[in-house]
Amino acid sequence: MIAKGHKRNLRDYKERLNIILEILQTMNQDLSIEDLLSEFEVLLREELSVGKALVFAYINNEWENILISGISERQAVDIDVKNNLLKYTKIEEFSISSPPPDNLKDFDSVIPLFYRYKAIGFVLIGDVEEEKKGISPTIKYRQLIQIIANLIIVFIETKRMQKELIEQETLKKEMELASKIQNQLIPGEDQYPKSHQLTIKTLYHPHYGVGGDYYDIMQLSRNTIGFCIADVSGKGIAAAMLMSNFQAVIRTLFTARGSLKKLIHKLNDRVNESANNEKFITMFIGRYNLRTHKLTYVNAGHLPPLYFDDKKGVIRSLEKGCIGLGMLDFIPAIEVGHTYISKHSKLMAFTDGLVEHEQDDHVESNSSHIEKIISNRKSITTNIDEIQNSIEGYIRSDAIFDDISLVGIEFHR
Repeated sequence: MIAKGHKRNLRDYKERLNIILEILQTMNQDLSIEDLLSEFEVLLREELSVGKALVFAYINNEWENILISGISERQAVDIDVKNNLLKYTKIEEFSISSPPPDNLKDFDSVIPLFYRYKAIGFVLIGDVEEEKKGISPTIKYRQLIQIIANLIIVFIETKRMQKELIEQETLKKEMELASKIQNQLIPGEDQYPKSHQLTIKTLYHPHYGVGGDYYDIMQLSRNTIGFCIADVSGKGIAAAMLMSNFQAVIRTLFTARGSLKKLIHKLNDRVNESANNEKFITMFIGRYNLRTHKLTYVNAGHLPPLYFDDKKGVIRSLEKGCIGLGMLDFIPAIEVGHTYISKHSKLMAFTDGLVEHEQDDHVESNSSHIEKIISNRKSITTNIDEIQNSIEGYIRSDAIFDDISLVGIEFHR
């Protein structure tokens, strides 16, 4: 008897070992997670005679149902891991003396799964086909099911982490490329137009290395300076490529005498062609005549730049314009703004990252501190130095969540 029992135990052991080895070989074939779970379902139903199975896994910090077999999805939804299953720390067989909750009554056993002493999953099995002789398959195979399910869930989590690492590496390379493109778009001070009538100062602070901001200052003719500041929705390579294309179009079409209305319509067309209605750009574009001291501009949905009129001692917002570029296929109305610049006046154009900050779990938007900084007879260089100091304070308090760009111009004439 002992010899027969020993042989039977050895046969059962080999059978279980072969099943585990088959599962491991399946994993080594690098099947998709869906195919692996399908293989597990076949094993449960055809080899272990399990009629109902439900598998929960803790993946990406959430409990997910990864396998439903022999029951409806509605029955599965009614089971809450936190309320119904976390209390089980060992394999539990339901019985008359130990009945399950109502929403688990279709199952015979709950099998908890652990990794490094933490619950990573639960397997519920039911309608197990009883053998005519010997021990119930529910008891016979539940430890085997526990081992295999543990292997599968750890495998799934490993696959997820590998995918995440690949995505992070891909994103890192994309952001590095986008950063290179962005840095090429932002002009250095040595590229600014030179004139004794103007002092031009800029500031650029990309959030997390890559921004959707852009600005440019151009010599359009002997007596005409053109400048713009823009903000593209989104980040990454797509935003950088759109802005790169946008810069090329501006540098081609922005002239000393051309109509700003026609320019805006053409830019809107190009943005729509390049972005496929998935992104838009807000922009302020201005043209200043050094001889007549006239500023002509269009504000296309951008934050209004601040103009400090030194003669009158007042601040004005430059708001005239239209909606952002790429928001509509055709811009219905464009209002071109005109203003004459008085001596020693200053202008600041900036993106919303300068005036929007996180404060106590909400975003505050306030340009009053910028107005205060510019409303004096200090130089534009001094003003921007003060702004830089305030930005560093926001950085230390982790209040900045967007890119910051600023173009400052002081008119000496």
